[in-house]
Amino acid sequence: MRELRDLTPPELLVMHAAVSEELRRRGVTRSSNNPVGDLAEHLFCHPFGWKLAPNSMRDADATDHAQVRYQIKGRRLTAHNNSRQLGALRDLPAQGFDALAAVLFQEDYRVLRAALIPHARVLDFAKRVERTNSWRFLLRDAVWSAADVRDATEDLRKAEAVSADVLVEEPARP
Repeated sequence: MRELRDLTPPELLVMHAAVSEELRRRGVTRSSNNPVGDLAEHLFCHPFGWKLAPNSMRDADATDHAQVRYQIKGRRLTAHNNSRQLGALRDLPAQGFDALAAVLFQEDYRVLRAALIPHARVLDFAKRVERTNSWRFLLRDAVWSAADVRDATEDLRKAEAVSADVLVEEPARP
């Protein structure tokens, strides 16, 4: 068996999906989501050259060279949960971001579909949830039909393919 450090990121994610499913089967976990958000950020930032915001940033996860602010969300669809509801959007009317970068992952973390959605269109599709003081956004197929939404699926699939060839280098030891 190959060492984990010799596997590419996509190979590790496929293994993670299998491990997650086995832990779920054994009743150890109840959820299928884990590295989804970080993977979404990684895949969007690389092809578009975006700069990730510090973790403490509330509304925007990244900015581009023109200072356009992006909120990045991902959702992994599984046999146990095929909901397309993204993580809660807070204070949406305040426009803390200019566009929503959203991706749906297949169960094995491969990109299913991705989109860049202008803030105004997010407002059109989102629904207010009073009890959580947030906005709910479902990444339905209809989103891609909106004239001002950019289909980013192929961009993220290319980024995914490039990352398949990259091995994570071991950190330098002191």
